[in-house]
Amino acid sequence: MIFYKTDEEIELMRQSNLLVCSALAEVASILRPGMTGAEIDKAAETLIRDHGGVPAFKGYRGFPATLCVSLNDQVVHGIPDKNQVFKSGDVVSVDCGVQLNGFYGDSAYTFALGDVPEDVMELLRVTNTSLYKGIEQAVAGKRMGDISFAIQYYVEKENGYGVVRELVGHGIGRELHEAPEVPNYGQRGKGVKLQEGLVIAIEPMVNMGRKEVMTGKDGWTIYAKDRKPSAHYEHSVAVGKTQADILSDHRMIEAAIRQNDHIREVELKALVA
Repeated sequence: MIFYKTDEEIELMRQSNLLVCSALAEVASILRPGMTGAEIDKAAETLIRDHGGVPAFKGYRGFPATLCVSLNDQVVHGIPDKNQVFKSGDVVSVDCGVQLNGFYGDSAYTFALGDVPEDVMELLRVTNTSLYKGIEQAVAGKRMGDISFAIQYYVEKENGYGVVRELVGHGIGRELHEAPEVPNYGQRGKGVKLQEGLVIAIEPMVNMGRKEVMTGKDGWTIYAKDRKPSAHYEHSVAVGKTQADILSDHRMIEAAIRQNDHIREVELKALVA
């Protein structure tokens, strides 16, 4: 069942998502080679709780941490701990969720730490841009497949990367995961009709090589099956009458990146409407 939100509920969700991005900006301000997943996880949890929020992922289906932290060929759901040590050249995908005022927020960003090869930087640029390609389609009257197709066409047809099929975006609201699913692949004009009041998390997960994935021994971490790098970006957005309303704010994260000499900024490529 799809739950549509009122304007007042959407504003509450905006606050949840802004707290998520504050936590991700905190990560962006401290991330550097030699740090561990446990350290950034603790920093994010402290900020969230200090602002009255609750980490959404911690304890969710038994997940043990506040953040999902996935390195290089890890697609999503990596578990941050003291043995997860970052080094120059890593790409670090950080996914964060928050519950605040009865509503959830969810956003993700992939950081380029230090001397990341240019071909991997291009993967990050394309994945980040594909997120906004999908968001452009989150308009009342369109179909879910319009979002899915826009992401897949840009990633696979125009740039030759692989869109992960097994993991998708989702509705979000009073629950972290609500209907409908938001695939990153599909056909234009197909799927659920988009209406104002629908809030969804759009999150392309893109592999440099093949689209196939596998689950690690910990039962959580998802890897690119060919072990090539992967990237992940996510916004929570409300479907609008003429354009989507992006509830999370990656500008907060990007501002922190520009103040951290250890992280390279991931520029958006040119968007064509």
